[in-house]
Amino acid sequence: MRGLHFAALTGPDADADALLSAHFDLMRAQSPAESCHVMTADDLRASGARVFIGRDAAGEAVAIGALKPLGDRAAELKSMHCRRDRRGQGLGRELLAHLLSEARAAQIETLWLETGSAAPFAAARALYAGAGFTECPPFGDYVEDPLSVFMTRAL
Repeated sequence: MRGLHFAALTGPDADADALLSAHFDLMRAQSPAESCHVMTADDLRASGARVFIGRDAAGEAVAIGALKPLGDRAAELKSMHCRRDRRGQGLGRELLAHLLSEARAAQIETLWLETGSAAPFAAARALYAGAGFTECPPFGDYVEDPLSVFMTRAL
């Protein structure tokens, strides 16, 4: 682990909004709008999602992710993103481990996620599979889409 320090956000945060904006732009560039389920920072907050920002030892914001409530003891992983210049350093694994820990602490029993099926999303799919997520049918308001992969895991 790289020793990121994570903080739960309680409102707008310039560093978090910059990471979420970069994530939004990247997802929109990689998927057509009808198959892209990325949320803006405002939409995440409005959904009741708990957003966590990861900072390195120098205090730089380098990773972000959210847990969006889905109902009784279930949540969806949203907006997992690491700064482009910091990818390949294990930060995604550290971020995911933190989100899993936060979900357990919140007594969430099942996590869900949607990610892309195309080649640019292969690393994300491998990260999730390595953490025990398995493919599943669409959940919530999602519908079958050849450009989406749906995954879940019990905690």
